[in-house]
Amino acid sequence: MEDNSLLRTDKELAEMYQRNVNRVYKLCYIYLKNAVDAEDAVQSVFLKLLKSNIYFNDCEHEKAWFITTTKNYCKDILKSWWKRQRVDFETLPEIASRDEDKQEKEIIVKLLALPEKYRVVLHLYYFEEYSVKEIAELLGRNESTIRSQLQRGREKLKIKLGGKDFG
Repeated sequence: MEDNSLLRTDKELAEMYQRNVNRVYKLCYIYLKNAVDAEDAVQSVFLKLLKSNIYFNDCEHEKAWFITTTKNYCKDILKSWWKRQRVDFETLPEIASRDEDKQEKEIIVKLLALPEKYRVVLHLYYFEEYSVKEIAELLGRNESTIRSQLQRGREKLKIKLGGKDFG
C-alpha cells in the first residue's frame, strides 16, 4: 500500500473494508447498543480512513487503528448531547441474524449486558484475539487491571450464560 491515502486504489480500499467492517460494526454495537447508531458509526470510521493520510505498516497496525478509532468515535457519540437526550429501547436488533453461530449470538447478547469496562476487554481478548499486553496498550490501562477485568468479566458472563464457560 502506498504512503498516501489518495494513491490507494478502489481494490485496496475494498479489501481493507472487507477485512475490518465486521470488527468495526461489532465494536460499535458493543459501545452504542443500537444497530442504526452502530451502522452510522461504521460509516463515519471508514470516512475518517478515506480522509486520513494514514499508512499502515502491517495488518496488526491496521487492526489497531480501526479498533482505536472506533472506540474513540463511539465514546464521542456517547458524550454528545443528542445521545444523552435520546430514549433507547432495550431491544436487540437484527445483529443476531448477521452472525452465523447460535452460541456466538447468545454470548454477544449477554456480553452487551455487561458494564463497558468488561464488554470491551472481553471483546478485544476473545473476538479480536489481542493479548493482555496489547489490550493494556490500546486502552491505556495497566496489564494487571486488564487481567482483573477479564477475570471479573468472565465470571459475570458465566453467570449470565447460566453457568456455561466462555472462551
